Amino acid sequence: MENVTPQPVPEHWAVRFFTIWTGQAFSLFGSQLVQFALVWYLTLKTGSATILATATLAAMLPQIVLGPFAGAIVDRSSRRLIMVLADSFIAFTTFGLIVLFATGKIQTWHIYAAMALRSLGNAFQSPAMSASTPLMVPEKYLTRVSGMNQTLQGIMSMIAPPAGALLITVLPTQSVLMIDVVTAALAVLPLLFISIPQPIKKKVESMEKTSLLHDIREAFIYIRAWPGLMAILFMALIINFLLTPTGSLMPLLVTKYFGKGALEYGLTDTAFGFGFVAGGLLLSIWGGFKRKVATSLTGIVGIGVGVLMVGLAPATAFPLALAGMAFIGVTNPLANGPLSALVQTVVRPDMQGRVTSLIMSAATAMAPLGLLIAGPMSDLIGIRVWFWFGGAVCLLMGVGAFFVPSIMNVENNHNNQAAPEPATVG
Repeated sequence: MENVTPQPVPEHWAVRFFTIWTGQAFSLFGSQLVQFALVWYLTLKTGSATILATATLAAMLPQIVLGPFAGAIVDRSSRRLIMVLADSFIAFTTFGLIVLFATGKIQTWHIYAAMALRSLGNAFQSPAMSASTPLMVPEKYLTRVSGMNQTLQGIMSMIAPPAGALLITVLPTQSVLMIDVVTAALAVLPLLFISIPQPIKKKVESMEKTSLLHDIREAFIYIRAWPGLMAILFMALIINFLLTPTGSLMPLLVTKYFGKGALEYGLTDTAFGFGFVAGGLLLSIWGGFKRKVATSLTGIVGIGVGVLMVGLAPATAFPLALAGMAFIGVTNPLANGPLSALVQTVVRPDMQGRVTSLIMSAATAMAPLGLLIAGPMSDLIGIRVWFWFGGAVCLLMGVGAFFVPSIMNVENNHNNQAAPEPATVG
């Protein structure tokens, strides 16, 4: 087996890391603008729910199918180079759309293809950035950094749609898309000058030539041999399966049950966004409980409570549903941020890309399955029942996990043997 340990984090790590992090933040904003512009174009051009659903599926499939392979490549290669190539590839894809829009040759299938290619680029970029973080950030700050990432996502989800809506009314679509190319350049530029530590692999002769499938299987065995992580992953799959559809059902809940309109539906997104930012800020400042898993389980319980608040709110108590959405937003970063930090802290550096990608791919795969089942079931038994069931299961799993030793000791019960090795810079 390969034994790996990361290089000690440099003393002045913050300047190096946050320079890269800021570039990635700009890139995230550009990506959100592209997403809004393309969805808005498809909405105006076709008005078809099927086409919008197909576009969503096109953006999901590469992450689900190819994510594990991307993670294996990340662990084999220079993570900095992977990030440069991935961000550049995404920008190049967007530039192709710009040309098609500018020449009037754009077709719906072009957008499907672009969304799939951009998702493919992100399948490499996300695990590369995640795997690089614990090599650049001291362990004691990883949870706070995860909180900052959650805050950033919340802020972007709040400002990118209105910014996109404003820009799309005053600029042609290709000009809005060009912003993504510029922000991608801002993400790539720091990576050309700032090195990222790369764990050295001590190879055993029989392991020198292995396939990507072997690497993925090794990561799966690594996860399977870690009882606490397997249990948490199973919980994540169930939660994604049950709660992802609540977002797609929300417009129907607002209109058919509460009897409200587009403004009130928009307020549900706003409430969630403000809550998400607040939760991310709380995590970045507080850092969570000493046991990261305790913070995550508290967040999972909170999400279940929030979903139940939305589902149980009387038809005359729409503000209670808004409060539930805000509470879901606050507790979401508390559930997800510490888990990311836990993986970054405990998983062997040479396994970071593969483990992260396997977890992301598995969780993402449950979303379309949940959507396929939730629609017909909600038509049959009612929209609110799905909220009741999903919230209750989330709440009970979160509470029950506090009494499962393998989960509570997940940070200590791994078999993570690694001999001390230096690290190189890549």
